[in-house]
Amino acid sequence: MIDTNLLYSVPLDNVLWHKSSYTANNGNCVELAAVPGLPAIAIRDSKNPGLPALRSGAGQVRSFIHALAADTLVEA
Repeated sequence: MIDTNLLYSVPLDNVLWHKSSYTANNGNCVELAAVPGLPAIAIRDSKNPGLPALRSGAGQVRSFIHALAADTLVEA
């Protein structure tokens, strides 16, 4: 697990954001970017790119996306 303070201390000013390929061009999508120097992903709302991005380890994001695709999310 990545230290949260380290994860959020890395600036995202010059990262390349990627929109979902499932975007319907209606502004309702998320964008992903690699966090420089860490095995982590930043996630932001494409409608509000100036708001802080959620950040998480790349493995956790990958597991979340696979669970969404397989419709296997379990409520806690």
